[in-house]
Amino acid sequence: MAQQDTVHRFARSFDEREVSAIRWLDVLSPLEQEHALRNLRVFEVEGGDALFSIGQVATHWCGVMEGLLKMSTDNEQGLPLTYAGVPPGGWFGEGTVIKRETYRYNIQALRKSRVAGLPVDTFHWLLDNSIGFNRFVLIQLNERLGQFIGGREIERMNNADIRVARSLAAFLNPVLYPGFSTVLNITQQELAYLVGLSRQRVNEALTVLAAYGAIAVEYGGLRVLDLDALRSQMDFRQPRPSKSGNL
Repeated sequence: MAQQDTVHRFARSFDEREVSAIRWLDVLSPLEQEHALRNLRVFEVEGGDALFSIGQVATHWCGVMEGLLKMSTDNEQGLPLTYAGVPPGGWFGEGTVIKRETYRYNIQALRKSRVAGLPVDTFHWLLDNSIGFNRFVLIQLNERLGQFIGGREIERMNNADIRVARSLAAFLNPVLYPGFSTVLNITQQELAYLVGLSRQRVNEALTVLAAYGAIAVEYGGLRVLDLDALRSQMDFRQPRPSKSGNL
């Protein structure tokens, strides 16, 4: 808890030069925008830092401006269970903030990150006053539900190649993560944390996906070449079907 208190104590005011990083500001009226900008805060965390932890009262609705976070908890055996990664452009915790509950998961930085935080009271003020903000949050919640259902499906997969493929595809959700492109700046170790596999197994899966033509591994990350393939449940170790359907 001391680490989280330190992180929050050194939160700074939002710089208006950072406005372009907050996409939902566009749906607000000038008055609503002014109120939101006046209350937005920025948290800067190092890799490994906990931004929020299980049992902590939700104080902010947060979005990643730079870096990479993960939402996780521990299973009954005490092993980490990752729900989702949150890249730049992604906002999280709206359900917890709406209910003014404590967090049921941990939020940890996988690398140095810059995170915008909208105080809970300001969040509820926007819900009470902005139709545009309500629509944004409704769409966000719907997409998040689909993400978690997909995550549960991935958990049950025994095929590690498909688990890695589907996890990569999840980063290209244009609603939840508009800041990500087909070039993913993510390390194999970060991906291993998010998928719940060893770094060696992730490396093997990426090699298989690259050989299939679904991705290209590049310096500092990878490039998605075939998103439909990543979203499928095909056997990536079999020859790729020709477009005509013939071998």
